[in-house]
Order: sequence, then structure tokens, then C-alpha cells
Amino acid sequence: HAMHSMDDRQGTTRIEDPARFIVRFDAGGKVSLRLDCNHATGSWSAKAGGADTGTLSFGPIAATRALCPPPQLDERVVRDLAYVRGYRIKDGALYFTLMGDAGIYEWRRQPH
Repeated sequence: HAMHSMDDRQGTTRIEDPARFIVRFDAGGKVSLRLDCNHATGSWSAKAGGADTGTLSFGPIAATRALCPPPQLDERVVRDLAYVRGYRIKDGALYFTLMGDAGIYEWRRQPH
């Protein structure tokens, strides 16, 4: 798991414990997330644009507000979900692309 910023000053933020950041989509258009010490739910919609790419957007996201230990990436993820515009699946990872080339979120499949 990682957050790739197009701003060289921020670069790439790697998630030390990927099990603390999980996204689950259901076929009915609901999404649930574990974001460090918080949980979030909302809606999602996607449209395939190619074999492994397409548009992706999230509706309003409701999140718990526990104060997680630094660096508090949970707040950043919730904020950035509103700016997700696309997805790409490559090498077993799911990438969310943010509007305006603002960044890319990388999610890896977790072992069961």
C-alpha cells in the first residue's frame, strides 16, 4: 500500500502496516474501509474503460473520528476519496487515480 503524490516534495508515502488500511467493495455499490484506527463507509460507482482501467468515483463517505497515532493518514484518505476519478488494475494491485494528476493510491490484495 502506498500513496504516490505528483508533488516531488511529498513523493511516495508507504503504509507500514497494510492490514490497517483495507478497502472492500460490494456489488451493490457500497464501500467499506478500515483506515488505521477508524472505519468508513459510503458508495462507489465504476465504469470499465478498458480491460484493466476505468472511471471510479465515491459518494459521500462517513468515517469514525478516533484520533489515530501519527502520521494520521486516515484523514488524508477520507479527504482524497472525493477526488478519485479512475482506477487501474496492474500486477495484483488496484490503483485509484486522483483528478488533476494530484496523486495515485495503491492498494494491494491482502492474504486471507
